[in-house]
Amino acid sequence: MILKQFLSESHLGLLSGFWSLLFGHSKNNVLLLIALLFPGVHAESTNIQTLLQPSSSPLVTFRILFNTGAAYDPEGKEGVASLTASIIAEGGSQKMAYDEIIKQMYPLATSFNAQVDKEMTVFTGTTHIDNLQKYYKLIREMLLTPGFREDDFTRLKEDALNYLKVSLREGNDEELGKEELYNNIYNGGPYGHHTTGRISTLEKLTLQDVKSFYTSNYTRGNLVIGIAGGFPTDFPAQVRSDFQSLPSGDIQRIKAPAPKLESGLHIAIIQRDTRSTAFSLGFPIDVKRGDPDYPALALVASYFGQHRSSNSHLYQRLREARGLNYGDYSYIEYFPRGMFQFQPDPNLARQQQIFQIWIRPVPPPQGLFTLRDTLYEYDKLVREGLTKENFESTREFLLKFVDVLLQTQTASLGYALDSSYYGIADYRSYMKKGLSALTLDQVNKAIKKHLKSDSMRVVIVTKEAENFKEAILSGKPSSITYNSPKPDELLVEDKIIEKYPIPTKPEWIKITPVDQVFN
Repeated sequence: MILKQFLSESHLGLLSGFWSLLFGHSKNNVLLLIALLFPGVHAESTNIQTLLQPSSSPLVTFRILFNTGAAYDPEGKEGVASLTASIIAEGGSQKMAYDEIIKQMYPLATSFNAQVDKEMTVFTGTTHIDNLQKYYKLIREMLLTPGFREDDFTRLKEDALNYLKVSLREGNDEELGKEELYNNIYNGGPYGHHTTGRISTLEKLTLQDVKSFYTSNYTRGNLVIGIAGGFPTDFPAQVRSDFQSLPSGDIQRIKAPAPKLESGLHIAIIQRDTRSTAFSLGFPIDVKRGDPDYPALALVASYFGQHRSSNSHLYQRLREARGLNYGDYSYIEYFPRGMFQFQPDPNLARQQQIFQIWIRPVPPPQGLFTLRDTLYEYDKLVREGLTKENFESTREFLLKFVDVLLQTQTASLGYALDSSYYGIADYRSYMKKGLSALTLDQVNKAIKKHLKSDSMRVVIVTKEAENFKEAILSGKPSSITYNSPKPDELLVEDKIIEKYPIPTKPEWIKITPVDQVFN
């Protein structure tokens, strides 16, 4: 069980004094004993939080987390948090150039990676216990003494710009729409730009901007060191001692107020030369892990659109029944890179979340019908809620799915770090306890309370943007035809959907050329 409290210096001093009288050991060894007796305990004897998950595994996993990210980008320097992490993980240290580090890691069969979000930056890696000291020496130097070479900075800044300009804007309609939805909802706030940055500000960033961000944000106050696996008992003390070289710093926590959106169905259409039409829909919700209704909304999102699940309601209605597209999903937490993976990554914890529906691309002639069908199913969910059968089957699935999420060592460690951020028990016991106590009535009340929104935002990526806008505003039916016979009840429902109202106004629909997105 993860203990919530932090051990104070005075308590540790008393313990170490007592322990030294008996066994002649140091305060660091007291910390090690506590960590081994109570896996997951946070220790603060050196102003560094640690989360340990010792096991008999021959692998040792690191998740070195700093409570900083894109929400901490100074105004006019959006992208510096992401670029700083890239230079640490994909640049050299003061002692070694990056290509030398890669050569050193290759025979160890390992790597070192960074993930940046709004409020968290985490560096991850796993190595075999036999290679622990060699690997740790490399990543320690990368984290504590970055090389900050001009050539690394130039290379990685260009990579960031190409990611926004080419990978997202020109090569990925799905992630493009999802990310622009967040930008639209959080516009003007600390979450209001892509984590990689803005193209206009990235182009102006200097190496000194990166160095300044590193000095201000990579501090002991912001640091949580997570280690899991079969590490030696004295290893965490070594790591804590090494990371004392970071500046102390106060614990930072930005204020991320809920966005205040104008009511109404506002639609952003991104005009791009693409063969398909992709949709993302959503609105803010005032629910996160630790809140009373979180297990209920997690169950609703799973029922409505469990990621990569053929049993979810949207998938059954849009793909299975009508063959519109590849997949249709819903979320109550940020889930980037969803088209590339089956499970969400940990360490994307945020103060604010949105309810999101992701409709994977459809052929353009079926675009308007698909939008209507999505709104029809969403309204039906809010109006009718779940049946007892829906509730019971989804809860049974989630009670088992929690174990799937935590099945790897790195995922277990990552979720433990997130639980510390949210101030909850370990995720497995938190979710299983919450789901087991849920009732159908509680779930349907949570739907009415949190998902009945009058501030839906929609992002559409399509080629014929002006035609799509005109079709929405015309109110004309959007009929659909099939290549094979369909049940009569489905065809009857189609007649309702093809005329289903889209409650928007001309001034609420904005068309943006793709080359202006992320500027």
